[in-house]
Amino acid sequence: MRTMVNGIRAIATRLAVGANVIGTTFILLLVVIMNVDVVARGVFHAPLRGTVEVVIFSLVLIVFLQLPNVVQGGRLTRSDGFLLLVQSTRPKVSRLASRVIDAVSCIFMALITWTMWPEFLDAFESCSFFVQPEFGAAPTGSLWGDAVEAWGRCDYFGTPGVFTAPWWPAKLAILFGVGLSTILFFLKALLGTEYGDILPEPESEPSNSQRRHP
Repeated sequence: MRTMVNGIRAIATRLAVGANVIGTTFILLLVVIMNVDVVARGVFHAPLRGTVEVVIFSLVLIVFLQLPNVVQGGRLTRSDGFLLLVQSTRPKVSRLASRVIDAVSCIFMALITWTMWPEFLDAFESCSFFVQPEFGAAPTGSLWGDAVEAWGRCDYFGTPGVFTAPWWPAKLAILFGVGLSTILFFLKALLGTEYGDILPEPESEPSNSQRRHP
C-alpha cells in the first residue's frame, strides 16, 4: 500500500513540477512580448498588435499550469492563523483541521474539474479534427492540411484580424491544473502529512547472513 501511494505521489509531483516549468516558460515569453511591445510603441510608434489578447490568454495558462505545484508545496493562499495558534497547544486538533481544509479543497477542485470536462470537450470537438465537420471542406487526407483547416474551425478567443487562439488549449490547461490539484488535495486529506514527505517503506526482515549469531 505504501509503495502504491508513494508511486502516485511521485508521479503527481513530477507532473506538477513539469507543468510549473511550462508555466514559467510562458511567463518568460510574456515578458519578451511585453518588452517588444514597449519598444515598438516608444521607438517605432507601432504597437504590437494583439498584446492585450496574448496577455489575457497567457495568464489563464500560467495560473492553472502552476496551480498544482503551488498545492503540492503547500503555498496556496489560505488563512492559517487559527491553525498556527492551536498547533502549539493542541497539535492533534490542528492536524485534523488541516485535513478537513484539504478535504474541502479537494471537493471544490473536483467540482471544477467535473464542470470543465464537458466545456473542454465542446471546445475541442468544435474543431472537428477527426470527424466530418458540419460546415467547411471535407478532409482531403493530407495530415497537415486537414489539421490547419480544423484549427481554423475551432471556437476561438480574441479579436478577429488582431489575435485569435483556439479555446481548447486554455480549457485543457484549466482541466489539467484543477484535476491534478484534486488528486494532490485528496492525498493530503487522506494521509494527513505534508505532501513533500514520502511515506517510509516498511523495514524488511534481515536475511540470515545479516543476522548476528551469539
